[in-house]
Amino acid sequence: MRVTTYNSHAQTQAQLQIRQQAMQESQIQLTSGKRTHRPSDDPTSAADAERALARIQRADAEQRALSASLATMTQAESALGTAGELLQQAREYVVQAGNGSYGDKEREALAQSLRGLREDLLSVANRSDGTGRYLFGGQGADGAPLLDTVAGVDYQGAGGTLRAAMGESSPLSMDGREVWLQAPNPRAPGTTLSVFDTLDRLVSELSTPNRTGAQISAGVRDGLADLDASANHLLNARARSGEAMNRIESIQSRVVDQRLQAQVERSEAEDLDMVEAISKFQAQQTGYDAALRTYAQVQRMSLFDYLGG
Repeated sequence: MRVTTYNSHAQTQAQLQIRQQAMQESQIQLTSGKRTHRPSDDPTSAADAERALARIQRADAEQRALSASLATMTQAESALGTAGELLQQAREYVVQAGNGSYGDKEREALAQSLRGLREDLLSVANRSDGTGRYLFGGQGADGAPLLDTVAGVDYQGAGGTLRAAMGESSPLSMDGREVWLQAPNPRAPGTTLSVFDTLDRLVSELSTPNRTGAQISAGVRDGLADLDASANHLLNARARSGEAMNRIESIQSRVVDQRLQAQVERSEAEDLDMVEAISKFQAQQTGYDAALRTYAQVQRMSLFDYLGG
């Protein structure tokens, strides 16, 4: 079989092009740091990388939901702490009201102070989380969940707890009815009382003139019992919010570990070994340069060169 000069040159050029394409592919890999750019490059690794990426995205979504939940529970815990301080002040006023040297004027002044504390407490109970939701809005409320009416404070939210939609649900609110309006009644077991009703009754009693010493003592005794029951109930709610915060932080730690593992798996599936890649590129470059020089020398030769020799 006769091999013509044209065929020889064509084959050499084709080999040079193949070497050049291989170098270009290596350059792309070195620039991006990835050893696969198309699923066809390595179908198995590409599939592993996609699965790892999906896990990373899912972990990111869970982290966002957990962060929102943690922020809500942190604010709720702070609000309940503030509420506890307000009730402690209210208790001090009620204790003062039992002072035998106080008259109607002094008790009326204490009643005014209790009214102010009640307004502050209602504001705390209707506190927003800063995103349009209410900390104590339950499963949702169109407006402030606790509405002050002529008959007393009424709960307008949906009962229960709003939770983030994720693998491990976390709370985005607390049930305001349960927290503020359903403290165990120490004077009537099996029933509940509202912290606002308790304050309203105390304000009314302290504002009523010409009450006897026995009536004042009984009102102070019952008022303190009810305030203590409400304060303990709020303290329990605060403890639950603290437990939720601890649980959320534990889940966050686990999600971070899962995301890190997914990142490692994705890296193993698609990332380039830079040392090996650089060595490979240098070898390709050396081979290409050598082939190019050889081709250049052969191309200059002709039949006249042989005849002249």
